[in-house]
Amino acid sequence: MALAPDVASSTDPLPEDADGQNINAPGLQFFVFGLFFIFGGITSLNDVIIPKLKELFTLSNFEVSLVQVWFFVAYAIVGIPGAKLVKKIGYMRGAAAGLSLMIVGCLLFIPASQMAVFELFLLAYFVLASGVVIVQVVSNPLISLLGPAKTTHSRLTFAQAFNSLGTTIFPLVGAGIILGSIAGVSASDLSGPALDAYRATETQIIAKTYIGLALAIAVVAGVVWMFRNKLQGERHEDSSFIDGLKLLRRPRFGYGAACIFLYVGAEVSIGSFMINYLEQASVLNQSAAAIGWLVSFYWGGALVGRFVGSGVLRLFSPGKVLAFNALGAITLILISANSHGTVAAYTLLAVGLMNSIMFPTIFSLACEKLGPRAADGSGIINVAIAGGAVIPALYGFTSDHTGYALALIIPAICYAIIAGFGVFARKPAVA
Repeated sequence: MALAPDVASSTDPLPEDADGQNINAPGLQFFVFGLFFIFGGITSLNDVIIPKLKELFTLSNFEVSLVQVWFFVAYAIVGIPGAKLVKKIGYMRGAAAGLSLMIVGCLLFIPASQMAVFELFLLAYFVLASGVVIVQVVSNPLISLLGPAKTTHSRLTFAQAFNSLGTTIFPLVGAGIILGSIAGVSASDLSGPALDAYRATETQIIAKTYIGLALAIAVVAGVVWMFRNKLQGERHEDSSFIDGLKLLRRPRFGYGAACIFLYVGAEVSIGSFMINYLEQASVLNQSAAAIGWLVSFYWGGALVGRFVGSGVLRLFSPGKVLAFNALGAITLILISANSHGTVAAYTLLAVGLMNSIMFPTIFSLACEKLGPRAADGSGIINVAIAGGAVIPALYGFTSDHTGYALALIIPAICYAIIAGFGVFARKPAVA
């Protein structure tokens, strides 16, 4: 996102025995938690960049939503090839490759800023997201394999809490660095050389932010490469994209894959335009620079909810918990869309709390009992993350014509369908 957007993409089946682990690598969970933190934070940073680019290039909501389109379309394009790469070279080398591609994407913000061309920013986002996809191809299956099958729902939710930690911290820091630099003048008041100079100056802040990220990622990639031969018991099965498509005939899996598409789209839609929504005169009536940090409450809600949810999912049916949270999200959206001031602001921010357990729960419910075909299913689910490219663009286009509040009907519909899946999948899958 945003979403974080969150991604599950596996190259191995989920563990089917309740006791053993498929991979023997003590301490590996802490490494995977770190990867969740990194790609979660980078994804959520888009929410801070979007209002900045919207102002600099005087874009409509639909035009600026192309940032998320180019970012999340990488899941559809790179997801399957990325899974094949990880199968060929292994988890640790695959993580190093993904981190390296993320560094390239970060460095592409340098020419994009120097030339102050919006389309170059989109290219940089696509390359950065391509690396993120490969890192996620590594992360989720490792968490799925490091423990008994009966606690997969809880373990995935706990691991993705670290994803939410990244999505909470990065926007908080990014808002101060990036949005805090917005000058008193507006790009809409300038033209010619003055506009070019203004854009070049302001976009340098973005470039410096991503240069710093590139340096940090380089350190992590170096550590990963040092431990590239440490995994024991790593196994991969051959599979094809066509094999995964056949799984869509299974109602539980097909419905679940559709819900991943809708969930990521809904979460990213709200996060992408959160700052613009809050700065409206009818809501908080403050500048993006003043309220940009509030986006961290949206992602922070998911952080708290995931730590709590990892315990709740051990006590209650995952399907029922999913349905409850989806209905809660709809309720909060309806209150926000029909309110003003702080009520409208904080009820929409609270949707993040409802989002908390949705992705890992949908993923694990959809993949239940797939056994050796879980790799095929996870490849399809990885492609379904492209909902983060489609739904935000639809939301942006609609809000251009109806306003932000009325356009919230789009994520509300997404959550309604997800609630239905929770009811549908409330009982354990039959093999």
